[in-house]
Amino acid sequence: MDITEEKVDNLNAILKIQIGKEDYESRVGDVLKDYKKKVRLDGFRPGMVPVGLIKKMYGKAVLIEEINKIVSESISKYLIDKDLKILGEPLPSDKEQKTIDWDNQTDFEFAFDLGLAPEFDMNLSKKDKIPFYEIKIDQKLRDRDIENYTRRYGTFTPVEMAGEKEMLKGSIRQIDAEGNITENGIYAEDTSFSIEIIKDKKIKDKFVGARIKDVINFDIKKAFPNDQEIASILYINKDDVPALSSDFQFTINEISRFENAELNQEFFDKAFGKDKVKTVEEFEILVENEIKNNLTREEEFKFSLDVKEKTINKLEIELPVEFLKKWLFRINEGKVAKEDIDKDFEKVEKDLKWQLIKDKIIKENEIKVTEDEALDYAKKVTLMQFQQYGMTNIPDEQLENYARELLKKEEENKRIYEKKYEEKVIEFIKELVKIDLKEVTNDEFNKLFDKK
Repeated sequence: MDITEEKVDNLNAILKIQIGKEDYESRVGDVLKDYKKKVRLDGFRPGMVPVGLIKKMYGKAVLIEEINKIVSESISKYLIDKDLKILGEPLPSDKEQKTIDWDNQTDFEFAFDLGLAPEFDMNLSKKDKIPFYEIKIDQKLRDRDIENYTRRYGTFTPVEMAGEKEMLKGSIRQIDAEGNITENGIYAEDTSFSIEIIKDKKIKDKFVGARIKDVINFDIKKAFPNDQEIASILYINKDDVPALSSDFQFTINEISRFENAELNQEFFDKAFGKDKVKTVEEFEILVENEIKNNLTREEEFKFSLDVKEKTINKLEIELPVEFLKKWLFRINEGKVAKEDIDKDFEKVEKDLKWQLIKDKIIKENEIKVTEDEALDYAKKVTLMQFQQYGMTNIPDEQLENYARELLKKEEENKRIYEKKYEEKVIEFIKELVKIDLKEVTNDEFNKLFDKK
């Protein structure tokens, strides 16, 4: 067997593999002998089918399979031995691969196109400036977060008359154009909705000022243009809403007003645990710290985007574009068109360049992620998941247990390690370049993403 590498240019090469009879004969023979022991054929005792017949029946398929294995093993070994960095996977060459006659040939030649990983220098320095946006904490942010907390632990209080935001509970019946209840029409005994979500002003005005036991006829499709909302109110399938006649009658049984929680000990205990917070001042300090933590995550996320953009643009890494497009088309054959690959290739190209940059930094600087670092990162991920559901008071032991379970999942484990490695790469680049600190408001910060 002979393997040769022919350079096309700095980013492309052709790998040619010559395979002779001596490379595969014994392997094919061993497989056919194993077949002889296992094949069951009418007229022959087990294990007594002639080798010639076995070869006639299975020889070609076994030959193809074993040669494919030899080719795959040879390519892998060659890439490792030569420390050859490639992008994607070797692809059978459209131009160099000769037609194979499996029935008559004894020697075979295979040709594969290779996309070579580019060589580049990490020529970043303090001359390179990357902005880091610090978000000012203003009263608007404080009020927003305090409102979120008190709303999360708010309650509904019964009232006699409905305002613009009250919750109504009662029964709803389908009626005809004259306002009469439709026989066998839709009827929901115990349903509810908020006046606040009614879209039509005239209909909303019918409900504002209403009292318990009032009966109101209205066009439900004008009131709630969203089919899912109507389906939820009437307890029917969303798909049945379009065919529905729209006149309904609602009888009010209960009116309740949502009121945010008061800043008292009962609220503090519910939100943060028994006696963890005891005064309004302590609550405001805690909210301030949470805002800082959340803003820090947003600031670092924006900085990471700017690092990627700056680094990719500065290093001007060249890729074997045509090879990569062909490779993407091959691995997604039947799923995407070539036009789609062309359209989305810019993003793929950026992601691949960033991956090459990360790999180079990690390798050359021997960057490692320890198990403890991965666990700590998993705990942060877990805590954020709990916080999305308003659960902030999670004991550290419980948090760690959830984090360890998360790391047992293969995909999550891989994702967490990759994110931690990327975090370290960002920090490494941060030390190489000059950081241009810019203080902005939260609104100004959010507008930065609109420019992309």
